[in-house]
Parts: sequence; structure tokens; C-alpha cells
Amino acid sequence: MRVLAICQDELVIRSLDEVLLPSFEVDFLVESRPLARRLHDAGIEVVAGDPRRVDTYLKADITPSTCFIVEDNGKRAVRKIVDAIRDAGGTLIYVLGTGKRGSSSRAEADGADVTHLDLPELLRPTLVTELSRSMTRARVQQYQRYFADADRVLILLHNDPDPDALASGLALRNLLRRTKTTAIIGAMQGVTRPENLRMANMLDIQVEQITPSSFAGFDRIATVDVQPHYFGGLLDRADLVIDHHPEHPGYSAVFKDIRADYGSTSTILTEHLRAVDVNISERTATAMLYAIKSDTLFFARHTNRVDLEAFTFLYPLADAALIRKMEGAEITLERLEFVTRASQSGQLRDQVFTAFIGAAPREDFIPYTADFFLQLEDVKWTIIAGVVGQTLIVSVRNLGYSRNAGEFVKRWFAEIGSAGGHRAMAKAVVPIDAFRAKYGDLDGPAFTARLAEMADQFLHEAASEKKLANAR
Repeated sequence: MRVLAICQDELVIRSLDEVLLPSFEVDFLVESRPLARRLHDAGIEVVAGDPRRVDTYLKADITPSTCFIVEDNGKRAVRKIVDAIRDAGGTLIYVLGTGKRGSSSRAEADGADVTHLDLPELLRPTLVTELSRSMTRARVQQYQRYFADADRVLILLHNDPDPDALASGLALRNLLRRTKTTAIIGAMQGVTRPENLRMANMLDIQVEQITPSSFAGFDRIATVDVQPHYFGGLLDRADLVIDHHPEHPGYSAVFKDIRADYGSTSTILTEHLRAVDVNISERTATAMLYAIKSDTLFFARHTNRVDLEAFTFLYPLADAALIRKMEGAEITLERLEFVTRASQSGQLRDQVFTAFIGAAPREDFIPYTADFFLQLEDVKWTIIAGVVGQTLIVSVRNLGYSRNAGEFVKRWFAEIGSAGGHRAMAKAVVPIDAFRAKYGDLDGPAFTARLAEMADQFLHEAASEKKLANAR
């Protein structure tokens, strides 16, 4: 699309030229011939002419699809300029405020074909993006130098790593310019979920089982998609932490980049890779794209604008056919058993579905069941609990626009275990003995009812707080 910008200020012209190119074909119209010559010498497409004359625009060879941007610095009327553009056949007109402009100035250029903008609306996104990328570049270069002289590096993932952890480990190894022998991707408990095993196998992501006693054998340790507090005191220090979960205390880190408003850790690492212009292989792009889709439920939960930008950037670099194979069919007979348990023992009250599914061989059955029941009509919250070994796992999901799921688990379980999460998804991990000491035995129907009571009290408190705040 062609843009004809009618401006008189050199700084505005140069700024617009940076913002609009190369997405648009941009020409500038100025009144001052010396300014036109100076800009022309700088490589900017510019002509000199009277912007209040119709023939100026006819000579500019405009078409019905030409977009006009008219600078309004508040010092002179723009109505004659807009009228001349209209008389020449212009229909797509933007008036760009660059100074202190009164309502009369805006009113005199009004019309169905006129849109008003302020200069900060155009420059801020570009400026913020550039500053953010510069700061990210400096941060990445610092930790790249810090890791450069290490012989052995451990990239540590959380237990039973999911796609975001697997992809983030692979991406960080690329950023550090390491191989699988000099930078091990490890976890204390390996990959077990079928779709995650399928991803690891198809993309040849090897996750080695690590024990706390082996930490001392590494020169540098980085954690991705997890923070050291997760390991219950087994790791009180890391050299690098990159995560999208809410920040927790209880550890020290030389470098960390924690962005709880991002939908995935892979989004953060996409920005890191782009900031230092690392060539992203098809394999890494495929892993990261799949991870972003997985962690955001294809942008159905906890999604940020930057997640969409990362997805858009990675999509042409990835193998879409391989992603379809990795996704596969996630419904298995084993998973259906726990969905059936929840269906039979659960209860739905005020759009909150709660259930205790009993003992499970793997932790992933619990969040899977919570995600499954969130798809039901009239369900806005799911709270599913189960026991893995000697630990109670509580998985909470909601649609993301009601009260914070992370606050719910912290309210009821933080004192007796680990609890936290985002607005739309959260988890509590509690030793059974600690749970029994506070809440009593894990009786199935009674515990399901207790979960429902916890949700009811929590959500009604939120409604009361909101009502009180509105009254004030």
C-alpha cells in the first residue's frame, strides 16, 4: 500500500519513515524546498508543494487506495489540507497529532473518512520493541559469556518434562552454542506422558536422569521452565533461571529472566534467540512452536501478545507435518479410566467441577482430567485431586477471566506444601501426612465435597470484596 504523508517537521518525517518502511511504500509532501532537498539527500522519498492545493495531489498520481497521513502540530489549520485531499479523490485519511492540539483542531478535520492518531501511538510500539530487544540482547550476551568457559553444563528441567520444558532446554543449548555432550538436558524424573515421549523421540531430545549428588559435577547449572525452589532445597543456587511461572524466593541465581505474564518459556527463549540473531534450526523451531501451542492450549489460556508474535515468527521455520504427528490422539484408555473416575465421583456446583480420583501411577493424569472437564458446558472451574505415591496433587483450571487459580491453591495449601500458578491454571503438591494433619483423612466423597466448599468460600469472598470495592 502507498502512503503519502503531509508533514513539515523533519523529526516527524524521519520517525515515520523508520516506522512505516518497509511495510509500506512511503512518500512525503513538504512545503519547504530546502527541507525537501535535505531529506532527498538522506534517501527519503519527498516532494515539495502546497498541501492546500488539489493539483498538488493530482500531480502526485494518487489512487483510491492511497493512504494519507496529515501532520497536525496544533500551529496551523489542517482543514484546508484535508479538503484538498478529499477533492482530489482521497478517502483514507489519518490526522496525526504531534503537538498540543485543541478540540477545535480535531473537529475541523472530522469526517467519516478521517481517523485521528497521536504520534506516540505510532512510535511507542516500535520504541518499546527496540528497547526491549536491546535489553534482552545485552542480558543474553552476558550469560553467554558467563557459560562460555564451562566444560560441563546442566540444563535442568522439572520432573516429567512437558513440551515447553523440552523445547526450552533445546533452545537454550543452541543459545549457549553447545552440543549434547557439553550441555546435558536433564531431569530428576524423566519423560512419561505419551505425547511428550513422542515429541522427545521424533525430535531426538535426550533427557538424562539426574540425581542431586551429580550437581557438583557440572561447572554451570541452568533451569528452564522451572525455578530452583521446585526441587525442595536440593538446589539452592543456579547460574541461570529462565521461566514463565510466578517468581518464587528461596534460591540465588547469577542470571534470571522470569516473565510470569508470558504464556510459555519457549516464548521467552524465542526472544533470546532473535535478540542475538542465532540461526534457529527447523528442529528447534518445531519444538518451540509445538510448546507454545501446548502451553497456551493454542492461545485459549494465559496468552500474551508476545506469544502470538513468537508463534508467527516460528511458524515458517517449523515442520508443520511433524507437529501434527506429535500431537496425535491424546485420548488413551488409561486416561479415560481417570476421566471416568472423576465423572462418577465428582460434583458440579455453581459452575465449579470438583473430584478426587484417588491413586494414580503418574502425576499427568490429574491435570489431564482437569483440562478435560473444563471443556464441559457450564463449567468455569475444575479442581481435581489425586495421590501419586505419598503426595497429594491438586490441579486447578479456570477460563482465565475469573479469580486467580494460583491464589486459590496458595490460600488452602501453601502452608502445608508447595502451591502456586497463574490466573487460569495452578497446582498444589502436598505430603499426605501434612494434609491429614490439617484436613483429616483422604476420604473420597468427603474430600470432593471439601474441595467444593473451599472453592465456594474462595469465590464468594472474591465476590464480596469486589462488591465492597465498588461501593467505595
